[in-house]
Amino acid sequence: MNEKIKISAIQMMFLVLMPIISTAILTIPSVTGKQAGRDMWISPIWASLSGLFTAFIVYQLHKIFPKETIIQYSQHIVGRFLGKIIGFVILFYFLYVSGLIDREYADFVITSFLPNTPMPVVIGSMVLVCAFAVRGGLEVIGRVAQLFVPVYLLPFILFLLLIPDFKVENMFPIMEHGVTSSLKGAIQPSLWFNQIFLISMLLPFLTDRIKGMKYSVVAVVISMITMVYINIVNLFLFGESVTTYTYPVFTAFRYISVATFFERFESVVIVIWVMGVFLKLSIFYYVLAFGTAQWLHITDYRSLVFPLGLLMTLFGIWASPSMQELSKFIETVIPFLETFIFLLIPILLLLIALIRKKMEQ
Repeated sequence: MNEKIKISAIQMMFLVLMPIISTAILTIPSVTGKQAGRDMWISPIWASLSGLFTAFIVYQLHKIFPKETIIQYSQHIVGRFLGKIIGFVILFYFLYVSGLIDREYADFVITSFLPNTPMPVVIGSMVLVCAFAVRGGLEVIGRVAQLFVPVYLLPFILFLLLIPDFKVENMFPIMEHGVTSSLKGAIQPSLWFNQIFLISMLLPFLTDRIKGMKYSVVAVVISMITMVYINIVNLFLFGESVTTYTYPVFTAFRYISVATFFERFESVVIVIWVMGVFLKLSIFYYVLAFGTAQWLHITDYRSLVFPLGLLMTLFGIWASPSMQELSKFIETVIPFLETFIFLLIPILLLLIALIRKKMEQ
């Protein structure tokens, strides 16, 4: 591990906060609304429990191996061969998910703003910008996140201008069909919360490691509150018809109009979307590059940045023939993959580590 890399616990919080909420904000009302209906605002609360549990498991592993990332200590727990396989699975999934993030970003930008721009240009330009940030190091990305995240969340206050259009009755009756529907709606958001798994690559670099768990929980809670707020706003505005919109938050911003002067806020959406994707892709990109360097025992990860960037661009282009098929894949297949990689693997590693520790004692 490079002992020179240091970030604060607050910076780590911002680094893991953005991957959770950045790609969720545009689609979470429609995603949760399909299963939960008017109880969509409850679903992020259930989903956050998965994030808290993942953070707890990963932090317990960190306490046993405080100076190593999951790529390193997995080899100590299950042996070099199996540890290498686990590391490869984790890193390949980060590469694949980075391609999916690229594709989601490109589909939204091309559909909403740049219909005549070739997809490789949209994806490649974002990856190139992220590559320079990744080469700058974790400290640079941490400072950028500390600056950008408050700016990213601030525009959502504008939803308060829609209060005259709200229909509170859209929320009632609450839990008309019991708790089952809201639990079903929590399946997709739980995937975003499970990305708190990223702390397994960040905790060793904290200047104040004792605060690692505290700020991981804070990141999950802020994400949960943000998603509940967005769902309530869209539920009050659109009711259960919110599921008919591909990007309901984008549509909600279009509704904002004060005295026919204070309006046309769609541009705000693209700004926060680009900002969010940049930060999310940068942290995934960094974890991929740094983790690959650890897996290959390369001293400087920077030599891997541009080759991995090329692979990310190709994965983004090849991810899916259409946005509809990509959405279906994310809803049906990704839940199993992320549950296995971000939750089950850490649980198994922790159980084996505890059993071996007890046997040694």
